Amino acid sequence: MAHQILGTRVDSTSYADASRLILNWARNGESRYVCIANVHMVMEAYDSKPFRQQVNAADLVTPDGMPLVWSLRRAGHRMQGRVYGPDLMLKVIDQAAIKKVPIGLLGGRPEILNELATRLGRWFPDLDVRYRFSPPFREPTPDEDQRMVNDINASGALILFVGLGCPRQEIWMAEHAGRVRSVMVGVGAAFDFHAGAVRQAPRWMQRIGLEWVFRLTQEPRRLWRRYLYHNPRFLWAQLVGSK
Repeated sequence: MAHQILGTRVDSTSYADASRLILNWARNGESRYVCIANVHMVMEAYDSKPFRQQVNAADLVTPDGMPLVWSLRRAGHRMQGRVYGPDLMLKVIDQAAIKKVPIGLLGGRPEILNELATRLGRWFPDLDVRYRFSPPFREPTPDEDQRMVNDINASGALILFVGLGCPRQEIWMAEHAGRVRSVMVGVGAAFDFHAGAVRQAPRWMQRIGLEWVFRLTQEPRRLWRRYLYHNPRFLWAQLVGSK
């Protein structure tokens, strides 16, 4: 069941339901995409109608940020829990390893991607990683883009984890829906977390919605605008919208 938060669709779902959907789509060879929403994504969508349309057209939008979870609870989904991108990634990978569903990894710096693949192979010995690629941080040429699509499809990866960061990864997935024959899951910073390049917030901070404080202290120069600009605007828009 979906709910609108400042115009962005967010689905009431769980780790179990989201994992089951992703695995079922993958095993059927379907081209789908999954957005993992937090306040940053909602505010990017609030500011851009085209981006909002791309997120709303996703096959699944999970509530990653605690403010979105609280919004869903206030809307009547009282048992809604967080569906956190890094955790969802590992839960899907666990099932992919068990069910022999090959995966791919797109995004991150080359050294991050290599370390991530090494760790996933150690944690999930039966996992079949068919594709991994660290694209340059620029728009690809049409030929480069088509070559990447061809490589992904030729690899046989049925689930493609996309770690390009918001909003780049959501735009990429929307533009490649129907072209990439995989279930694309935009997982943001999960590559950095699982590769050990960036520390995750303690669980107690995640539970009370203070993960952003921890992340801001870790990467202030990169994340200050995301949190100090978007978070107050989100709260104000929620308050004004509720009157």
